Amino acid sequence: MTRFLYLVRHGDASPHDGPLSEVGREQARLAGQRLREVPLAVIRHGPLPRAAQTAAIIAEGFPGVPVSASALAGDYIPSDPDPADLPPRFASLVASYSAAERAEGARLARAAIEQFLRAGAEDSDTHELIVTHNFLIGRLVSHSLTAPSWRWLGLNQMNAGLSVIACPSASPPELISFNDAAHLPPALRWTGFPAAADGPGGLR
Repeated sequence: MTRFLYLVRHGDASPHDGPLSEVGREQARLAGQRLREVPLAVIRHGPLPRAAQTAAIIAEGFPGVPVSASALAGDYIPSDPDPADLPPRFASLVASYSAAERAEGARLARAAIEQFLRAGAEDSDTHELIVTHNFLIGRLVSHSLTAPSWRWLGLNQMNAGLSVIACPSASPPELISFNDAAHLPPALRWTGFPAAADGPGGLR
């Protein structure tokens, strides 16, 4: 059988490291509506306020479903590549973290992959939600695609975007969807997304 992992990036926060903005709260509410038919067994979230608040708003539609914080779902750099081996725009981001931060982030990401992408049980499907951050979602997605460990770089999600990974009992993880924002009206999309979506040829 299959474990379905639903990954939601937290809603928009103001300031970036602060609590949810009004836009972020509405994004979280709509993400909860999008998931309302999913038989969630558990909701986990990163410990920072913007992830915890997003999870709490979503959880209002799932009474009785356990909700808990997990350091593995936190905001950290999820691998430790050598900046010299990366494209310049990625190298500068990685180099902005200390060696200790990179090593600790890589350790947490390995543990997150082991816990969150473990295979499903033999007897029944399960459905789990993790409300987390841009980098970790990119790392879990890139792992499910057997991409290089640094390839979370450039895999960006909108605030409250939804990605789904299936973890069958007898085969590797399978990416079902990535950065799905169909539940968000145009005015609430693109927050938290890189500026590359702007300008000629952009998506906004």
